[in-house]
Amino acid sequence: MPFTKMNTRILIVDDDEDDFFITSDYLNGIPEANMEIKWASQYNVALQMMVNHEYDLYFVDYRLGAKTGVDLLKEAIARKCEEPIILLTGKGNRDIDREAMRIGAFDYLVKSELNSEKLERTIRYALERYSYIKAIKRNERKFRNIFEQSMDAVFIAGMDLRFRDVNKAATDLLGYSMENLLNTPLQEMLYEPQSGEKIIQLLQAGHTINGHEVDVVTGTGDRKSCILSASVEADINEGKYIHGILHDITNLKKAEWLTLQAEKLAATGRLIRTLAHEVRNPLNNITLSAEQLQQENCDDSSKIYLDVIRRNSTRISNIISELLNSSRPSEIDLRVGSLQLLVDEVLADAADSIKLKQVKVSSEIEEKPLLVLTDKDKLKIAFMNIIVNAIEAMEERTADRQIFIRIYHKDKYVITEITDNGCGMSQESLSRLFEPYYTSKRNGMGLGLASTMNIIQSHKGFIEVKSVEGRGTTFVVNLPIQD
Repeated sequence: MPFTKMNTRILIVDDDEDDFFITSDYLNGIPEANMEIKWASQYNVALQMMVNHEYDLYFVDYRLGAKTGVDLLKEAIARKCEEPIILLTGKGNRDIDREAMRIGAFDYLVKSELNSEKLERTIRYALERYSYIKAIKRNERKFRNIFEQSMDAVFIAGMDLRFRDVNKAATDLLGYSMENLLNTPLQEMLYEPQSGEKIIQLLQAGHTINGHEVDVVTGTGDRKSCILSASVEADINEGKYIHGILHDITNLKKAEWLTLQAEKLAATGRLIRTLAHEVRNPLNNITLSAEQLQQENCDDSSKIYLDVIRRNSTRISNIISELLNSSRPSEIDLRVGSLQLLVDEVLADAADSIKLKQVKVSSEIEEKPLLVLTDKDKLKIAFMNIIVNAIEAMEERTADRQIFIRIYHKDKYVITEITDNGCGMSQESLSRLFEPYYTSKRNGMGLGLASTMNIIQSHKGFIEVKSVEGRGTTFVVNLPIQD
């Protein structure tokens, strides 16, 4: 905005009053200028005015008694003076010129070369440049606020995906401090580091990444699912960098998985109840007929066949009962109890199997009693099923069989993690893990984990499973904490 169109407030900082009059005369000689010119002869007085933003522009003499104009320039800028500062000197000095411009002076003028035309041009350029700088800083603050306040993890990285800048959401998501993240490559935090190289290749080839799903491992060892969006941008020097966003979908995927399991159990339950109704009626007729024939027929050979019919009818009836029990909500008697003590009892009950299979059990358990509402007997069955499942998953290992149990509280839940170093599971097995009668074991019935899911849900909790083939499995049981 041209200074001739508005009242421009100018402060001349000079310890020589004659020089002030000379400079002000030149300023007053500018045609159509509308200016308010003031004088400050003392360093500290001038500094306070500059810090308080009392003027639109400052002419500062290099000689200010014990201090220099460069000293005033440094101190004023350090204390957030943003208005244009123009340094004046009696003699031209290239070193002072360079130093002043490096620190932040808008211009450097020699007093003996001053005239109204030169001052008019200097002031106009300084004010125009200042207006551009203000606009740039305003936009920078706006986008910095967006960057900092974003709920998603936002980062700036080099073309090798090494972080240059991250927002607070990124430090929260990744579980590292700002200092630890800077200059660290994103691929080091990916669950599959090789996918980082593929991301770099796509970006370097000019592609934009939108909605790419990645898993990151946080500083605390947690695995989180994220959606990555990234693009290559250019800075003012035409240097390239990567701008990226990580959107955490861990809870969304968890909720989707839990909803899917609930829907599958509900659908399975409806199917089981329908089949049970349709099968039990004719089965009862078969059983009653076999019992009647046994009473009427004394032939030994006939009795053998009738006995086979009766035993297998009873077996089918028992299977139907087991299916119905696994699909319907458990009837539970809830009482407050310590989860640590309950897990200790489960381990004591499983001690023989643990010893026989030569399994080493280690734990990390919060000392403070963690109280939950439990039907003790049923919840012990649920944890026993998980422990037995872990032991059986390690049968192929000839040595170093380990189970690690971690119990702690987070938010409103008591969390129990049971980790084995067994064979792990494929994604297909993981997706069907809690289905009744689904099992990968040779002699398994496939009802243990379905029953476990049923019991945990009856306690208003939920269960998660993380598994990698060949590396092991972790069952995570979440139960509401009681204060």
